[in-house]
Amino acid sequence: MTGGAPDLLAVRMDRLPMSKGLWRLVGLISLGGAFEFYDLFITAYIAPGLVGEGLFTARASSFFAVNGIGFLVFSTFAGMWLGTLGFGYIADRFGRRTIFAGSLLWYCLATAAMALQHSAVGIDLWRFIAAIGVALQQVTIDTLLSELVPPGTRGRAFAFCEVIQFAAVPVVALLSWLLVPLHPFGLAGWRWVALIGAGGALFAWWFQRRVPESPRWLAQHGKVPQADAILRRLERDAGLADAPPLASSPVLAREASGSLAELFRPPYGCRTLVMSVFHLAQTVGFYGFGSWVPSLLIAKGIRVTTSLEYAFIIALANPLGPLLCWWLADRMERKWQIVCAGALVGIFMLLFAWQTAAAAIILFGVLVTLANNWMSFAFHNYQAELFPTRIRARAIGFVYSWSRVSAACAGLLIGFFLREGGTGGVALFIAAAMATLMIIVGAFGPPTLNRSLEDISH
Repeated sequence: MTGGAPDLLAVRMDRLPMSKGLWRLVGLISLGGAFEFYDLFITAYIAPGLVGEGLFTARASSFFAVNGIGFLVFSTFAGMWLGTLGFGYIADRFGRRTIFAGSLLWYCLATAAMALQHSAVGIDLWRFIAAIGVALQQVTIDTLLSELVPPGTRGRAFAFCEVIQFAAVPVVALLSWLLVPLHPFGLAGWRWVALIGAGGALFAWWFQRRVPESPRWLAQHGKVPQADAILRRLERDAGLADAPPLASSPVLAREASGSLAELFRPPYGCRTLVMSVFHLAQTVGFYGFGSWVPSLLIAKGIRVTTSLEYAFIIALANPLGPLLCWWLADRMERKWQIVCAGALVGIFMLLFAWQTAAAAIILFGVLVTLANNWMSFAFHNYQAELFPTRIRARAIGFVYSWSRVSAACAGLLIGFFLREGGTGGVALFIAAAMATLMIIVGAFGPPTLNRSLEDISH
């Protein structure tokens, strides 16, 4: 049996050191994800501009008022839900690389269209369409990263990915702070923020053409020569071109296509349930804070311009979360990283709500952000490790879709709690969600640290 045979590819992938070439691929993959984060947080930062132009209101008369900021958040995550649940499987069928590039173009065109709308209905509609592409992007990023990076470095690769992705958050915050109050060349500032995101995504798409297909996916679909060619290139970059062939390895033979039903059979049924409940809860803390920062600050009596300034300062912390936890990424079991991060989000959010001094508000806002970002890179890695190659994208899409359901509803619920209980009511809601995810992951999540994908899936 030759070194390119399907049953040897898994071990050859896992023995790769993290060479400059492999880190470069991680960077290129992450660049596309940066615009997913740009898009996820854009609603929070352009909301004051939408309200100021009279297109939306921060305090809608009902849950489903189309001109409410809560409904715009709902439209975003409803689109992401459809993208993850309805289309997540296509990366298993047509390949990671193809869907990776196509979803970025989709987002680019739809976001540009949204920026040119002049009604709440039009903005909601194009926000929904753009969000479908954003959802597909994240599913393929998680899938591709987990399949390219060896087990001992997987945590740091996901952390590095999110450093780049989260760098987009202070960018969108800064652009909003500078542009939203203005009308450059007669065009509302919030529209410029959206158009810059669309243009940047097109730029990222150009560079992403260098990202190869996953050798694991190719081998599983009977394309062993193509998989071997990509793997040999990675081995040459890592100085392993003359390494002897492996004598034995776990089996990664061509398999029949997976199905949705497989997600509910042992051993994957419990994992599917754990991650589905986790996502229902984690989104409340992540987007419940990140997507509402300026509005939460305004609710504390801070004027619009100052709230955008504070929000920008808080947003600067986003890339620091993965960096600060870099040394833990491949040393601490990932399920316990998620549990610890969830506890910190709940505690810091409650403390944030009680503050009145500017420095304290910013401090605890930064701490909530750092804890959320630690949890983010840990769970993106974790969910990709729990399922086999044949259904990895489908499984990620399914469990991730519950975060979109949660975020869509959380946008409406946080609007309700903000109206009825102020920032304190929102903080209690987020803390309860964090307690839920800590219990479910801590009690039922399987260990994955430093294990091969094939070992975990079997």
